Amino acid sequence: MEAFLVALGVSFAVIFVAELGDKSQLMAMTFATRFKTVPVLIGITVATALVHLVSVGIGYGLGAAIPTGWISLVAGIAFLGFGAWTLRGDSLTDDEKTKAERSTGSAIWAVGGAFFLAELGDKTMLATITLATQHGWFGVWVGSTVGMVAADALAIVVGRYLGRHLPEKVIKYGAAALFAIFGIWLITEGVIEVR
Repeated sequence: MEAFLVALGVSFAVIFVAELGDKSQLMAMTFATRFKTVPVLIGITVATALVHLVSVGIGYGLGAAIPTGWISLVAGIAFLGFGAWTLRGDSLTDDEKTKAERSTGSAIWAVGGAFFLAELGDKTMLATITLATQHGWFGVWVGSTVGMVAADALAIVVGRYLGRHLPEKVIKYGAAALFAIFGIWLITEGVIEVR
């Protein structure tokens, strides 16, 4: 049970931070201006759960096949990369924004489909794969899914009630710093194990 709670907590924190300022969060804000909040959250939750289930499957398979010291080193380097990616920032293209604003049909299907496609290969998917190499798959799956949905729900609330103005620099630098801390921690852990 303790391992599950650790996986849940770490995954929630990492994915919540990774999602701040991400393209998916911008999509959530955009969809929230077009559709009601509950269908948007349902679509986000279903798409996130599916993508992260695939992610933990990949990560679990890699974790079983590769020695843990090397996994820690690669994961640490990946987290440093995620930090750099976060500093670079994310934005919606005009085409993505138009699709988000003019989606027809069921809001749940529109939001779910858009989020599923947007998350494939995204930093939150890659972070979830990385986490699943280190922790139990179920805790990582639940934690990463809840972390992403919570961050996107925050975006919807902020987008609706605060006029869509987030302090982007603070979020960007804070998220990058947390990724760097996790990256350095994992690299140190990996170096100790490889020796």
